[in-house]
Amino acid sequence: MTPADLSRTVLHAVRRAVDEDALRAPVPARVRVERTRPGGSGDYACAVALQLAGPAALPAREVAALLRDRVVGTPGIGRVEITGPGFLNFTLDAAADGHARADRVREVRETGLRYGRVTTEAGRLHRLHHPREVRAAVLAQSVARLLRTQGGQVIVGCAGEPDPAWEELRVRVGPRHGAEGSSEIRPVPAGATAGTLVRRLGCDAALWGLQRPAAHDRAPLAGDLLVQGESNPLFLVRYAHARARALVREGERLGLGPAYEEDVDAPALHTALADHPGVLAAAARHHAPDRVARHLETVADAFFDFHGTTPPLPVGDEKPSAAHRSRLALAEAAGKVLAGGLFMLGIHAPPHV
Repeated sequence: MTPADLSRTVLHAVRRAVDEDALRAPVPARVRVERTRPGGSGDYACAVALQLAGPAALPAREVAALLRDRVVGTPGIGRVEITGPGFLNFTLDAAADGHARADRVREVRETGLRYGRVTTEAGRLHRLHHPREVRAAVLAQSVARLLRTQGGQVIVGCAGEPDPAWEELRVRVGPRHGAEGSSEIRPVPAGATAGTLVRRLGCDAALWGLQRPAAHDRAPLAGDLLVQGESNPLFLVRYAHARARALVREGERLGLGPAYEEDVDAPALHTALADHPGVLAAAARHHAPDRVARHLETVADAFFDFHGTTPPLPVGDEKPSAAHRSRLALAEAAGKVLAGGLFMLGIHAPPHV
């Protein structure tokens, strides 16, 4: 169970308590859980009971007890304690957590680019429209892809005649439609045309530069997007994907196929993979492809940390083992998440960088 999973579990407990009329308080938008401080109890702590005590007109420890009763027994949680004035302290079930990580790695490897897709909005039609401006057109296309990951149907229209040069950035605008009943995509303009950006940066770097900043921020579109080094996040994301692919190829050459047989100690990478479906959902809901770009950077950083501390391939006189097969499976899963995220942004994920 990741911190995000635990946060959602506690929030669900709050909603249940409110729905059952056991707790009369507004349901918060999110619940924060933190690593327990040195000397504390359990793996994670949460102060939501103290937050709800005032509105509920109940002692915080009583609120904590209501929530504890509704999270005890949740798969992945071993023990729940109430400490101090009303803190909830959680000790995770290591065995259940390991099974969940194994299932997730297998799911990513099996579903590939479709990992994280759901049918929550099946049948819902979204109409997006945007001005005749390159950044708006690019963001609209990515928002459309994100909405489709949630099961929605999407029509994208342009307020004016589409720029033929948008085709170079893989932007294809469908039938024009009015603004009524539709969502407008209107970011800070790029300040350049599609043709200029493609000639100066190439398609993929231009797409990253247009989408990595939040829509309300200016998009810096300078030559540093082409730097082949760690100062360029796009390079790191694509290099992490290419490196993951290369590890699997080299493993196959050695007769070592990926298979998650033993739990791999790579908490940051496991958490990043687990967060991917939630990132897609939030990015779709908020029409914010920049969230996907930032998440890809997180996945890439976690992958390189894992790669540096726990080599997936045998080193020196090491003999291939189940541990190596499991690390290769995790590396392959990371590569698939990176490829899927880049696809959401319309960017190629080449096997070599």
